[in-house]
Amino acid sequence: MNDKTVLITGGNAGLGLETAVALATMGANVTITSRNAERGEAARREIVERSGSESVEVMALDLASTASIRAFAVAFLDTHPRLDVLVNNAGLILSERTETEDGFETTFGVNHLGHVLLTDLLLDRLKASAPSRIVVVASEAHKFALDGLKFDDLQCHGHFWSYRVYGRSKLANIYFTRALAQRLEGTGVTVNAVHPGSVATHFARDGDTKLITALTTAVARPFSRTPEEGARTQVVVASDPELDGVSGTYFVNSKPADKRLSKAARDDEAAERLWTASRELLELST
Repeated sequence: MNDKTVLITGGNAGLGLETAVALATMGANVTITSRNAERGEAARREIVERSGSESVEVMALDLASTASIRAFAVAFLDTHPRLDVLVNNAGLILSERTETEDGFETTFGVNHLGHVLLTDLLLDRLKASAPSRIVVVASEAHKFALDGLKFDDLQCHGHFWSYRVYGRSKLANIYFTRALAQRLEGTGVTVNAVHPGSVATHFARDGDTKLITALTTAVARPFSRTPEEGARTQVVVASDPELDGVSGTYFVNSKPADKRLSKAARDDEAAERLWTASRELLELST
């Protein structure tokens, strides 16, 4: 990874921070993003200290704001002539339905739509830097979406159950990976989804969730992987030379695991339908 440029969304804590430490240790020039400047700077200092690399920076990005995403993309492209690896890592889970400043249901807006827009804005730079990679942090939680996506209610105006809504956003991550992989054939840019496992991080502990969701997460935490363990799969998919050319695949425990995808997640017709719907919502060309 020497001198390769890596961008990690949500790199100020948990999986994103551990991914940054690992890739910086391997010689990459790492940019992490954070909504909060103070937390972002604290994370940058920790990554520098633990990796021994000074080539670490933090930039402001709020995936709940298309204006923030567009401003970030302009600033990043102006200052980074290359982008070798994009890790779409940031995510959240909420107990109640809220909306982003653009009027999107927040879980869907941040976990899926925000990364769709960011990837689209950076895609030409990734192509120019090929061979390059996109890593999408999905989850086995996609199986919570037992009946797939509700295309007549992507914004979840109906019944809101946090884990089901989160699972649908993770299913959307997998659909995005599969649809984008088809479009990137022959470009030298690969895109793969990863499941980090159940990880003991600050996820669901930062005031976004109420009692029931927070308690469920807390009960599971002692049986979970450490953030460092959880980050291994995305580090491998971002860096392993043996994965050159591998695209459109779902990874678990650092290995291809498409057989673990739910039936809904293997529905490429639904993936195409979401691709079109997402780009219409974001007002991007299809």
